[in-house]
Amino acid sequence: MDLTMIMMLVQFFFAIIIGVYFWNLLRGQKTNRTAVDRESRKEMDKLRKLRSVSLTKPLAEKTRPQSLQDIVGQKDGLRALKAALCSGNPQHVIIYGPPGVGKTAAARVVMEEAKKNPASPFKADAKFTEIDATTARFDERGIADPLIGSVHDPIYQGAGSMGVAGIPQPKPGAVTKAHGGILFVDEIGELHPIQMNKLLKVLEDRKVLLESAYYNSEDSNTPAYVHDIFQNGLPADFRLVGATTRSPQEIPPALRSRCMEIFFRPLLPEEISRIAEDAIQKIGLKPCPEAVEVVKQYATNGREAVNIIQLAAGLALTEKRDSLSASDVEWVASSSQLQPRPDRKVPERPQVGLVNGLAVYGPNMGALLEIEVTAVSVAKGQGIYNITGVVEEEEIGGGSSRTLRRKSMAKGSIENVLTVLRSMGLSPGDYDLHINFPGGTPIDGPSAGVAMATAIVSAMKGLPVDNRLAMTGEISIHGKVKPIGGVIAKVEAAFQAGATTVIIPKENWQTLFEDLNGLRVIPVESIQEAFGHIFGGELDRQVDSSAEETIEPSAAPETFPAASASFLHAKPARNSQITDAGSC
Repeated sequence: MDLTMIMMLVQFFFAIIIGVYFWNLLRGQKTNRTAVDRESRKEMDKLRKLRSVSLTKPLAEKTRPQSLQDIVGQKDGLRALKAALCSGNPQHVIIYGPPGVGKTAAARVVMEEAKKNPASPFKADAKFTEIDATTARFDERGIADPLIGSVHDPIYQGAGSMGVAGIPQPKPGAVTKAHGGILFVDEIGELHPIQMNKLLKVLEDRKVLLESAYYNSEDSNTPAYVHDIFQNGLPADFRLVGATTRSPQEIPPALRSRCMEIFFRPLLPEEISRIAEDAIQKIGLKPCPEAVEVVKQYATNGREAVNIIQLAAGLALTEKRDSLSASDVEWVASSSQLQPRPDRKVPERPQVGLVNGLAVYGPNMGALLEIEVTAVSVAKGQGIYNITGVVEEEEIGGGSSRTLRRKSMAKGSIENVLTVLRSMGLSPGDYDLHINFPGGTPIDGPSAGVAMATAIVSAMKGLPVDNRLAMTGEISIHGKVKPIGGVIAKVEAAFQAGATTVIIPKENWQTLFEDLNGLRVIPVESIQEAFGHIFGGELDRQVDSSAEETIEPSAAPETFPAASASFLHAKPARNSQITDAGSC
């Protein structure tokens, strides 16, 4: 009896202890839960307060193009982009062009146009996934890769319950998030080479294959979806649209071969003014043509124009004014240290030794290139030549791991020109020649040959060159005019500079030059034919007279053939698409 009582007391004692233990546990859980709920309420209150605060929409967002009609100055580029993306079989695309001309906005609005086509594979809910290549950093171990996707192995900090169970966790990247839509990669030329190679593999396979040393296909504890991902890959069937301010030569050929290449051109001053006027209207200020004229002098693209207007409008609104003034924009340009927009025009009158060449710089932007030559007569065969104004050497890719140094080919080009002139019966060796390229333009090719030959002959013979004539083309040592790059950009630059006639190589002729107004484009095959258009018969007469004084008439050099190419009335369409890159 006593033993039984003792056992009951012991059991009762332990029951009380166990009860107290569990009661403390429950109370602790309730206390923790109460603390968590209290903290959660505080954070939710903060979040609601943050969401209740909203600023006005930025001007850049208000002026962002919402339709094809809102994109200024890229008619041909938009047409090409629609052809690439709006058909039943859309293609991968690379868009080249200077900053602020509408590359990103064009990709967005063209995708919306593609969704309206019943034959398009883009569905109504197709995503436009955007990533910036300059910030797309990744871990070489494969733990974090925002572009391609990655695997969080069990040892990864924060792997959670699946990590405790030893299960690797695949994480999708931007290529998978863009599945069924468009992946837009801004500044695609800045991608790391490893990332570029991975992206090319995804474009080929249209899926992402992930690997992990911790994955075991026989592990029954691994969820079925993880098995499926490792065995079949993550879907990544999208269309790539890359945008870059680099030139095509700086983009890896393997990527270029998989993409259609589209070129957006720089905006003209009139198009800049349209963008500025729209920005003023959307702010709610009165029109101000004087302020817009000042914007045209400084802004080189649409983004710059909007930023200038936004800052000038802020100044006007703080001073309680409902309109801008030209002084407001001038103050913005001064305080922002903006440089005037380069705007070279043809000379006012014909001059001896001064020729309008043409160049392409940056992302296929054309420009007028002045070439001036002086010739001083010296003893026969004792002449020398001097070149100034040319950047002899420049560094390419200084911001990357690989740096190249490129030397100018201007000297070699001039030697070719002098050889051709000697073969034509002229005597450049009898003159001291000073060839100058005002402005220090980097010249990386010989396509200023026709312009240099014309300037040298003009200076030697004292023949003025038409100030409204521009020319481009490479000269071979046999006097043939060889094709060059960026001809459309160059012809358009000549028109914008005020030229009325442009001489180009015959092999660069395009049918679009036939449908232009106010500008004639003349194709030539040889330097003799070019001289016939430039100097007429005056050069022939001077060469013939010089030959009669020095050699027998029977040995006189052959005269130049008369020009036979017809003049084509031409006006480069301001929306013409730049399709090639070139040098001077």
